[in-house]
Amino acid sequence: MSSRAILIFFITLILLRIAGVRTFGKKSAFDNVIIIMLGSVLSRAVVGASPFFPTTMACLAFVAVHWLLGKLSFKSDMVGKLIKGEKLCLYENGRENLANMSHAKISHEDLIEGVRQNINADSFENVQKIFIERNGSISVIKIA
Repeated sequence: MSSRAILIFFITLILLRIAGVRTFGKKSAFDNVIIIMLGSVLSRAVVGASPFFPTTMACLAFVAVHWLLGKLSFKSDMVGKLIKGEKLCLYENGRENLANMSHAKISHEDLIEGVRQNINADSFENVQKIFIERNGSISVIKIA
């Protein structure tokens, strides 16, 4: 099992290099899926619960699909929206957008937290807009 673990470690590194840097940088649902799937499937190869080569080939297929969808979403906004979603405006012109907040499951306190983290303020006083981005992070645009 130790030999398989070491080999799978290096195979995983190669697969993640193929998948690209964004796999860990963006932390979107699109990128988290590949991380979870690789971990789950490759663990079966480590413990010997699944045949080694078919398991690694399945993971290569996951990475290839992830890479291809990433390329397609770069070239097509429509594909990007389907795979990664869209940003939502949560606050604009002094008003919270309750429909978008409900859709994103973001509370008033979550918005205030985003303001504190982004512009080091504890109120909406200097805030023009607040968005929840496609990766789930909150971004704040200050009044100019």
